[in-house]
Parts: sequence; structure tokens; C-alpha cells
Amino acid sequence: MRVYVPLTLPGLAEAHRTGELGAGPFVGYAVTPALRQWYLSDDIEELEYAALGRAALASLRLLAADEGAPRRRVVVAVDVSDGAATADPAAPGEVTVTVTVPFAKAAAVHLDADDAEGDVGAAARALAAADGGDDDAQSVVDGADDHELLWYATQEIPNLVGRG
Repeated sequence: MRVYVPLTLPGLAEAHRTGELGAGPFVGYAVTPALRQWYLSDDIEELEYAALGRAALASLRLLAADEGAPRRRVVVAVDVSDGAATADPAAPGEVTVTVTVPFAKAAAVHLDADDAEGDVGAAARALAAADGGDDDAQSVVDGADDHELLWYATQEIPNLVGRG
């Protein structure tokens, strides 16, 4: 099962340093029955993109909680065995990974470009108001989605976290 794990750049640096993406349990996002029902598509690529989008929003939530982190969303794609993740039927795409995942299992990193920092920072600041029903704040949060996450190979991670 491909799982998309939301992080921040400091979280990515820590995972790279320790060699562990996460010690279970931790939350990730994947193509689940609830995501299929919510997204209404049978195209696996579209469904994986939707799971990646859910993880990007979760990364934004991590940024909102960590004002010191660079304002760039980070999502690590990792493959785990099907039994290692349990889907939450009430949250489309959300899974709980119950095992420790070695960072070596990472397949790729998805990361905002530098030019997204302004919009992502504004979205992180507006998130609480958007959650409270503020339509203007929701528009600011949605603005982060105007920036596609870039794909990076795992060999590029040292450069992404400043250790290359």
C-alpha cells in the first residue's frame, strides 16, 4: 500500500537523520474505501493524487502548529504492507500506520517550491479560521493548492534538508 506521510522540513530532516520515517502508530493517507467513495473515481492515479492532496493539507496543519518551520508542505510517499495500515472509515484517505517504517522505504518526497512559501504561510495562518467556517480564510487555505508539490527522488533528500 502506498502511504503519503505528511511532514515539515524539520520533520523530514529528523527522519533522514534517524533513518526512521515514523514509529507506529502515526497518521498517513492512502487510497482507502472511504476515499474512493468521497472522490468518486475508479482511476487509481486520480485517487492517489487525492490521497496526496489530503496529506498536503495535513502537512499544512503541521506547519500551522510549528511557526518556526519553513512554510513549505512536505509529503513522503512510502510503501508499507497492507496489514501495516488501518483505514479510518470516517476520514477519507486517512490511515493509521501501526509499524515502524524505516526511512529507506521512502519512494519519493513531494515538496513545495520556494515560491510557494508566501501562500503556504498565509494558508497556515488562516487554517484555524477556515476550520471555523470563515469563507475568506478558506479561500486563503485553498490558495496553497495553487502550488503543485514537486517530486523529488530519495537521493535528493540530503540537499532538501541542507545536508548535501
